Amino acid sequence: METAAMMAALDRQRIETPSWGYGNSGTRFKTFPAPGAARDVWEKIADAAEVHRLTGIAPSVALHIPWDRCEDWAALRRFAAERGIAIGAINPNVFQDDAYRLGSLAHPDEAVRERAVAHLLECVTIMAQTGSRDLSLWFADGTNYAGQDDLRARRRRMRAGLARVAAALAPGQRLLIEYKFFEPAFYFTDLFDWGAALAHAQALGPQAQVLVDLGHHPQGANIEAIVAFLLAEGKLGGFHFNARRYADDDLIVGSTNPLELFAIYAELVAAEADPETAACAGAVAYMIDQSFNIEPKIEGMIASVLNCQEAYAKALLVDRAALAAAQAAGDVLGAHRILVDAFRTDVRPLLEAWRRAHNLPPDPLAAHRSGAYLADITRTRPRASAASGYPG
Repeated sequence: METAAMMAALDRQRIETPSWGYGNSGTRFKTFPAPGAARDVWEKIADAAEVHRLTGIAPSVALHIPWDRCEDWAALRRFAAERGIAIGAINPNVFQDDAYRLGSLAHPDEAVRERAVAHLLECVTIMAQTGSRDLSLWFADGTNYAGQDDLRARRRRMRAGLARVAAALAPGQRLLIEYKFFEPAFYFTDLFDWGAALAHAQALGPQAQVLVDLGHHPQGANIEAIVAFLLAEGKLGGFHFNARRYADDDLIVGSTNPLELFAIYAELVAAEADPETAACAGAVAYMIDQSFNIEPKIEGMIASVLNCQEAYAKALLVDRAALAAAQAAGDVLGAHRILVDAFRTDVRPLLEAWRRAHNLPPDPLAAHRSGAYLADITRTRPRASAASGYPG
């Protein structure tokens, strides 16, 4: 791709950051409070604005309800807009209350299912008030023992609840169905993989899409193949970017397997150029889903955003014509080499040039570390010890 075309493509890249990544959060063992960590939704939005100010490609922030609940959604929306930020996906919580011990939409008790639906519908209302497009759904529903519940009945309950929520969406809004291979349910998870999420999304109609989380697959799963399949089906709605070693480890995206992240972006770039998949690829929501437990919050978010930008830039360098010719000729290693050559290219000088062209700091992380914003929040925000939580 020519340099001018690459610069134009980089102009279009957008990464959404999560509110829950800016507050103090913990693992199952300990919460380590950080100096200057955000204590409420207003401070989370201010921190998200700092990430966007330095990177230029993170103009929206996802919210989690009830962790980010406020009294005046219109005021929060204005507050964000004044800082150059939009409200992104709304993430409900149907997994932390005691009532959800045996599930939410799939719970055997109708009263609990109704409670879960009511909360999801409340979040649809919040979407309208904040200007959000996407309702991002993750469920901890599942069972721990064989015979604990009727598996087919759980599927019916899940489908019925999702259908009620999908029917409440306004035109232009979407329902993104996330899945998780295991945890916290260890025998069976109701949305156990992308196939289960896809089946529900296909049944629910065009406003229902699949949300791919990089940490939610079996070991060794080929995520780029899943991405390609969902794009071809027109059902890839979004990503939750993170990285893992074993389970949902919540590490900075691209830190454990940068080749995988590049391969995923390579499929997305190819889909954008294919008339059959361009519409789906163009509507994908790219979202970070991480809580930073030992890293500084804003630094971790900047690193994640920049890793996505670097992977995307490398994917733009793939010689598509040469790759197609090698694939058609059955040149196995030739095709592989074309792809890997793009991955091995150092795109940091190109990205620094792009930032200078947009009056952004060449090194956003260094700029944050030495900037007034970090010094100010470290001085003015008392260190809180309570965890902000994490949506899974």
